[in-house]
Amino acid sequence: MSNTSSTLTAPADTPHAPLTQGLVWLFAFCCGAIVANLYYSQPIIALIAPSVGLSADAASLIVSLTQIGYALGLLLLVPLGDLIENRKLMISTAVVSSLSLLAAAMTSQPQWFLAISLLVGISSVAVQMLIPMAAHMAPEQSRGRIVGNIMSGLLLGILLARPVSSLIADHFGWRTVYFTATALMVLIIVVMATTLPRHEPAHRSSYGQLLGSLAVLLRSQPILRQRSLYQGLMFATFSLFWTAVPLELAQSHGLSQSAIAVFALIGAVGAASAPIAGRLADAGHTGKATTLALVLAVLSMVVGLLPFGVSVVALAITGVLLDFAVQMNMVLGQRAIYALDPKSRARLNAIYMTSIFVGGALGSVFAATLYHSGGWHTVAMVGTAVPALALLAFCWHGRQAHS
Repeated sequence: MSNTSSTLTAPADTPHAPLTQGLVWLFAFCCGAIVANLYYSQPIIALIAPSVGLSADAASLIVSLTQIGYALGLLLLVPLGDLIENRKLMISTAVVSSLSLLAAAMTSQPQWFLAISLLVGISSVAVQMLIPMAAHMAPEQSRGRIVGNIMSGLLLGILLARPVSSLIADHFGWRTVYFTATALMVLIIVVMATTLPRHEPAHRSSYGQLLGSLAVLLRSQPILRQRSLYQGLMFATFSLFWTAVPLELAQSHGLSQSAIAVFALIGAVGAASAPIAGRLADAGHTGKATTLALVLAVLSMVVGLLPFGVSVVALAITGVLLDFAVQMNMVLGQRAIYALDPKSRARLNAIYMTSIFVGGALGSVFAATLYHSGGWHTVAMVGTAVPALALLAFCWHGRQAHS
């Protein structure tokens, strides 16, 4: 893109339109609906695989390729939010997402389904373009609260996608899940087209220079590195818990797929921490709130080490407390990194979310192995140690740097 471009309409840190409460909740809805695309397949791969000709061993590739696609999208597409007009970029990405979901619902070829799963992941990064745009539109004094409200929608999308997918697949078949997701994405496209304001970034460089600047930002911004480390470790615990707990509920407590889906709904209570975290950050209490979130995550997993820690009630308590802590720390981190450089918010968010994805992917990868090798006690021990490392790192760096 030329440096002489005439499309620049305003500085990147100047809001283009008032961010009303209604628009905030629309943003939250869009975030939840888009991010859910990453998780619909996880509880139903056993239904999808034989239908499209995949072996049981290859079924996990559906989830893996979706996650790999999301990582590629974070690194290759999200930074474009600092270069290309945001509304057009998000709508284009959402259109690709809707077409990918529709193709997934209709294909019966294993190689095509896997390729489409990769594309679903890549195109679902529109959510990570929407959040920096909302932060850009929000007034400084209320940015944390607004980002927190929107992030509550994102967490609800993550937590509700699996149980909703299970219930729809149980009653109407797995293809209906993808048809429903397609219809929802079409609705999201309409919402974006009619409600999002235009935002032309002030950054002017080539795409190669834009990607190269990611490394520069990571080296030059210690707050970005630190918050990425804390949340990467926290999300590893989050994924570890939510990947292993269905195994525990099914094998040790005999819960059906539908009952496990209902259990997953309990975790949605944790979304309430997002607005709280945002308000604490706006009030200058980021350090204390981060300490609370990290300590709460450790304590939530300690429950699993107690004699009653494997009861359904205890697991539910762990899920609620952990989700509350993870969501709180995520919003605190976003509030901190968005304040670093308004012109680089999309790239800062790309780095931050990539660290979270890496942590979450590692948690998911090791969850089944840990559970099958040592049961829930081993999962709880590792789940306690990982956020404890984040807490130690935070204490080492010093809370004052984040307050």
